[in-house]
Amino acid sequence: MLDQQTKKRIDDCRNILVGKITDPKSQVEQITIALIYKFMDDMDTEAMEMGGVPTYFVGEYEKYSWKNLFSPRIGSLEMLSLYGEGMVKMNLNPNLPQLFRDIFKNAFLPYRDPETLKLFLKSINGFEYDHSERLGDSFEYLLSVLGSQGDAGQFRTPRHIIDFVVDLVDPKKNETILDPACGTSGFLISSYKHILSQNTDKKNGDKLTPTERKKLVQNISGYDISPDMVRLSLVNLFLHGFTNPQIYEYDTLTSEDRWNEYYDVIIANPPFMTPKGGIRPHKKFSIQATKSELLFTDYIVEHIKPNTGRTAIIIPEGIIFNTKTAYKNLRKILIDNGLYGVVSLPKGVFNPYSDIKTYILLVDKVISKKSDNIFFVRIDNDGYDLGTQRRPIEDNDLPFVSNIIKDYKTSLLTDSKKNFNNIDEKITLVSKDEISNNQYILTSEKYNIKKDNRKSKFEMVELSEIIDYEQPTKYIVNDVNYNDDFETPVLTAGKTFILGYTNETTGIFKDKLPVIIFDDFTTSTKYVDFPFKVKSSAMKILHIDPKRVNVKYIYYLIKTIKFNSSEHKRYWISEFSKIKVPLPPLEVQNKIVEKLKENESEISKMNEKIKQIEIEQIKMVEEVWG
Repeated sequence: MLDQQTKKRIDDCRNILVGKITDPKSQVEQITIALIYKFMDDMDTEAMEMGGVPTYFVGEYEKYSWKNLFSPRIGSLEMLSLYGEGMVKMNLNPNLPQLFRDIFKNAFLPYRDPETLKLFLKSINGFEYDHSERLGDSFEYLLSVLGSQGDAGQFRTPRHIIDFVVDLVDPKKNETILDPACGTSGFLISSYKHILSQNTDKKNGDKLTPTERKKLVQNISGYDISPDMVRLSLVNLFLHGFTNPQIYEYDTLTSEDRWNEYYDVIIANPPFMTPKGGIRPHKKFSIQATKSELLFTDYIVEHIKPNTGRTAIIIPEGIIFNTKTAYKNLRKILIDNGLYGVVSLPKGVFNPYSDIKTYILLVDKVISKKSDNIFFVRIDNDGYDLGTQRRPIEDNDLPFVSNIIKDYKTSLLTDSKKNFNNIDEKITLVSKDEISNNQYILTSEKYNIKKDNRKSKFEMVELSEIIDYEQPTKYIVNDVNYNDDFETPVLTAGKTFILGYTNETTGIFKDKLPVIIFDDFTTSTKYVDFPFKVKSSAMKILHIDPKRVNVKYIYYLIKTIKFNSSEHKRYWISEFSKIKVPLPPLEVQNKIVEKLKENESEISKMNEKIKQIEIEQIKMVEEVWG
């Protein structure tokens, strides 16, 4: 847990720099360099106190030591000169381990104000190096200012989303873990902390042996194309106890050097933005594409271990439903290679840096083989509002979703027959066959109606209990010559229903009015209280017992149900009739209907008034034209 004193010290460092350095990333880089600079001196001091000799600031580099910078003999201008020169030369210091030399690579002092530097270094001087959780958390707090989108389309993943994703994947102590677009290594550090917590008795990670802990840090790797991100990632891992972090400056999409490396677990939120002109990947990818989100997703799925690998990938919504060939092929690859779940995140999770709608793809090659379905679950709230400030709120679906996905995986591994479709309206299971027949589109709304679990103080009954239906086959019109002068209305399937009028006088539906007409394909409804014929049988006539139910009440209810029907598939009998609706006493239904009729009358009057105003406006314009 980050203490307030350390948080304030970091804020003070940024506030001192903000007058000279406006870019948050540059501020973080300067604080990072200064911290490592100071910590090397701390380690030299510790070595001497224990009877050893200094390691880093020796020989020609001794004059750049932190203690020398704060010597009473050194004035502000000389401090500025020594520190600026030391930053540049430290990359060449042969006494530094490669990790530190990488951190100082291309480092420089971007301002020349000695007083600002003196205040800044004095604030940095309050930090002391150790491998405590507090220091690592303080650096993560510092990195939290890196929210703005970078040149490669990367932006910071909120900490609570990182931890949620890692919890879903559940990495283990003996597994190799990769983030191929690691940024500042948020997913890697969360994975490390997760494994420590899973191996704790009294003290964090105390059930791990020294050999296991050493192997754990060696098993965690990351790539990033940006040298700035690599530098920050190295520091972040170093401050969390990684003496030799496995972070590499590497272009995952165009380089082949690491193509043959495979991992037990890959977790990533890869960049969504593609540079102008697209990416020119090498030829080893399974799909033909130039967009970064497609190539990264393909890369990740191809680089988890063939039989046991698993991954969680945050992706933009285009991957879910875009019907272009590359997207469709990628979705097929996902399903063929272990996709078992899709988590819908609320739009706004990445505010204020991006309002793009995102999903989490869950791939587990063991779990996937246990089921013929894909598990869809929707998150409406993540514990923060979805505005630009992202203020904390009470509503939070993350714990529920995390637990239900774990329960789902356990049920598959233990061959239990638990029905997850009926647990919550946020959950939908869709067969892989049905998905493959629909261009592999990975959004549950494509396949199912929205379940409605709204609560009511009245009795809830299934529609099948109060509705009978018939196919209108015997009422089909024979004459195709429709004329408004004829008397009998003709209803057609679709959203319009009344097509015209016929002069046919036989085979007219007129004895059991009123009824509701329901179109299986479009889920449109119409309240009908007049005799009619139909053009085709692609609809149903719904009969309701008026002694128990006000027909118009049910009509109003059905219109509030949000249906989703896929092309060439009817759902009424198999799905729609199972929907439960509130059924108050008949007198209450009648009152509701009367009130709704009054509202409709008012709306009609308002619409008529709007039309009159529009006509008047047109007349005024015409008068101007003369």
